Amino acid sequence: MSAAEKKSGFRKKLAAGALAVSIFVIVWFAVAALGSKYGLWGWQFGLGTMTAVWGKWLSFFAVALSVIALVLGFVKAPRVQPVILALAALLVSSMVLFRLAGFGAQAGSLPPIHDIQTDWSEPITLSESLIAQRRSDGATNPVEDDPTIADSADSRWPGMGGRRVAEVQEEAEGERTIDGETVPPAYDRPIEPLYFDQSPGEIATYVLEIAENRGWDIFSRPETGQDVERTMMEATETSTWFGFKDDVAVRIRAVEGATRVDMRSISRVGLSDLGMNARRVSSFMDELEARADGRREP
Repeated sequence: MSAAEKKSGFRKKLAAGALAVSIFVIVWFAVAALGSKYGLWGWQFGLGTMTAVWGKWLSFFAVALSVIALVLGFVKAPRVQPVILALAALLVSSMVLFRLAGFGAQAGSLPPIHDIQTDWSEPITLSESLIAQRRSDGATNPVEDDPTIADSADSRWPGMGGRRVAEVQEEAEGERTIDGETVPPAYDRPIEPLYFDQSPGEIATYVLEIAENRGWDIFSRPETGQDVERTMMEATETSTWFGFKDDVAVRIRAVEGATRVDMRSISRVGLSDLGMNARRVSSFMDELEARADGRREP
């Protein structure tokens, strides 16, 4: 070992340790998610405790250790190896911490709802078979025609408990004023139905194809063909990491000389879906509109 390496020994080991801790934090989050997905522990423990609580403090510790290693790396020569390792550790740990902070900010900016659909005045009703499947899989969120937000939401979203989901979704789709300030829409675009010139059976073919291409588990396949006047597709999408299951229903029917498509997406567990259902409905409807030349008005 050279004299320079001996002089930087402790500082180099500290920086390498900081980098190892930073990488460990990433592994920690992956273990928390995959453990929930494969049933090693409940999602409340994996997301709420391992990720939101312990993960936050691990991230802070990794950043603090990286900063200390970086400062000591600059104290005296040789500096190259300790500083490079410390910078790498700080970069990794900071990215993790910023991602975690962004996750928290996103959760706070979105309404505490987990059920989205294009028209609450004529709600889509899931089949009894799918509701039974949800129940057997331990779903805690009920499927209702006019759901309200749980009173427990008030602890994090003051004033939201007891409010109708339909009203809160409508507010999230447009600008609103809070304490005299204009707040932009929580969702990228309104959640609204589509209209087509093709028959319901023809549109059903597109709907099924898009769902299959997205890797959804098809629960009930829609009827296709020229004579079909009304049909529905039901499917389930499972998230990559935590294994959360969201159920999707697409209703296709003939209305006033056109084919109207409505869509509903509802999570099985959790108070807030972090906007996932709204994004799913928007992206699906956008793709369907583009592929089948749809429109937003009858």
